[in-house]
Parts: sequence; C-alpha cells; structure tokens
Amino acid sequence: MDDNLGEEKAILKKYGQEHLLNHYDKLDESHKKQLIKQIRAIDFELVKSLYESTKKEVKNNKDEITPIDYLDKFKLGDKFKYYEEIGKKAIKEGKLAAVTMAGGQGTRLRTFRSKRNI
Repeated sequence: MDDNLGEEKAILKKYGQEHLLNHYDKLDESHKKQLIKQIRAIDFELVKSLYESTKKEVKNNKDEITPIDYLDKFKLGDKFKYYEEIGKKAIKEGKLAAVTMAGGQGTRLRTFRSKRNI
C-alpha cells in the first residue's frame, strides 16, 4: 500500500475497518483516488454511534399491537372511502401500521404514499 495512506489507515484501524484497503494495491490510480475520497467522506463516528444505538432497548409505552379483522376491499363498498381516509389521516400524523397480507394481496391493493400532502 502507498505510504501516503497513513491518515486513512489510522482512521480505518480506529474503527476496525482496515479491510476496506485489502485490495487497494490491485486498483488503478483512478480507482485508488476514488476509494480514498470515499473513505475520507465517511463519518465513521456517526456510523459507530448509529450502530451502537441499535443495541439500546427503546421502551415506548404508547406502542400498541392489536389484531384487526379480515376485510375484503371489494366487499367494502362505500366503507372503503371511510377506511381510506383513516389511513391518510394516520400517515399525515406520522403514525405507523404493519399489516400482513396473503400472497399477492399487497400488489392488488392501492398503496398510499407517505407524503404529508395526501
């Protein structure tokens, strides 16, 4: 490896990412410069803190998991608009829901975009 990689090597060693330079010697000059530029652009401290935050247990007493009854979209008739408005309101309020559907159902249902202007 080039001797001028001292700073990059030290940063990578500090964060246990030395393997990013494993094949550096096999790269042409253009790709070497590109790799060094990418390494310098990484905020390793931020990545480390984000990773560490995934290990913390977050307890939110507002979270609630409740089952819902089966609904056939095509049998809802006029009630479809009612449920659609509930969904749009929840999205605008930043609420989250998870729904499991039988194979293929997700592709046949209309999907909502998570934009605030729905």
